[in-house]
Amino acid sequence: MDALLVFLAAALTTLVATPLAGALARRVGAIAVPDDRRVHEKPTPTLGGLGLLAGFLAGMLVGWRGGGFGAIFDAPTVPLGVVVAAIVVYAVGAVDDVREISAPAKTAGTVLAGSILNVAGVSILLFRMPELGLINLSPDMAALVTVVWVVGMCQAINLIDGLDGLAAGIVAIAAGALYLFAERMGDPSIAQLAPDNVAPLVALATCGACVGFLPHNWNPASIFMGDGGALLLGLLMAASSIAVGGNSTADSASQTFFFFAPMFIPLVILGVPIFDTAYAIVRRARSKTGVTAADKGHLHHRLMDLGHGQRRSVVILWTWTALLSGLVLYPVYTSSDDGALPIGIAALALLLYTVLHPQARTERRARREHPVEDRTGR
Repeated sequence: MDALLVFLAAALTTLVATPLAGALARRVGAIAVPDDRRVHEKPTPTLGGLGLLAGFLAGMLVGWRGGGFGAIFDAPTVPLGVVVAAIVVYAVGAVDDVREISAPAKTAGTVLAGSILNVAGVSILLFRMPELGLINLSPDMAALVTVVWVVGMCQAINLIDGLDGLAAGIVAIAAGALYLFAERMGDPSIAQLAPDNVAPLVALATCGACVGFLPHNWNPASIFMGDGGALLLGLLMAASSIAVGGNSTADSASQTFFFFAPMFIPLVILGVPIFDTAYAIVRRARSKTGVTAADKGHLHHRLMDLGHGQRRSVVILWTWTALLSGLVLYPVYTSSDDGALPIGIAALALLLYTVLHPQARTERRARREHPVEDRTGR
């Protein structure tokens, strides 16, 4: 019941606060105007991240007042650190939404937020690697790895936020999966996660906020989350994944790989945005453009080039995230690794659907027959 209340508080607060954020965006001129790089067709407010922040804070507040998450607030430094870091990183992104700032300035703000997490105690202290065993990081190295993790997560979510509902849906699925994983690790029969670990609460509040945001952000979106929202979601995913994986001492007797090496969990669950980010870096390096230079080579752009519309492209990438989450959760909840086969079959079916969908093939054929109209009609 406490978990349900946290989820509902985050979702409903975001649902109500997002239109207010849209009104504020119009007042201060935070509007995304269509151009050659963007796929939306009308000017759209970009301060939706403020609604996400309000929902997350509401979820944390309900978790603080409820009994189920009380142990997390016995020593409030960690949850307070997450809240402060979330506000800081959102503020950096919101400034960019209102008045564009340089990429180094945004990175510096993200580094500051990651440093706040580290000082508060949300830090990657341990790595357990196959064949290498448990690696204890020194305080300096832990701080560096934590900040790099935060910057990487923020960049991944920011880059995948290119279609209506895409980033919010992917993070909702991933945060829900992280919550379920953390709950399983905290089960008394497993006891690999302490009751005062902040990961389940952060993941649950993040999931709820994203669900509450989606009705406003589904195509055609009435508001975008903007850089403020994307950086916020990246930091929250980083914080929950660090808390659930960066302090685990699970030994090799654990029955599944993800118990043994929990820091691999977000790399799998967030495989879609992480792969998109890695591919973007390689693509831009090969073309000798800046790493932060915008282009239309992301996964969602390529799906649209295959002939899929915005909504179908978003659902395809959501489904990939759900399959990757299932790949993590199935062995954790069943203590069995035989779930790879059905998930692999589902992934193959999704791949075939993506390539062979009749409407997509028809649209590709039309583009080949009328290339001029296609280039000028977008």
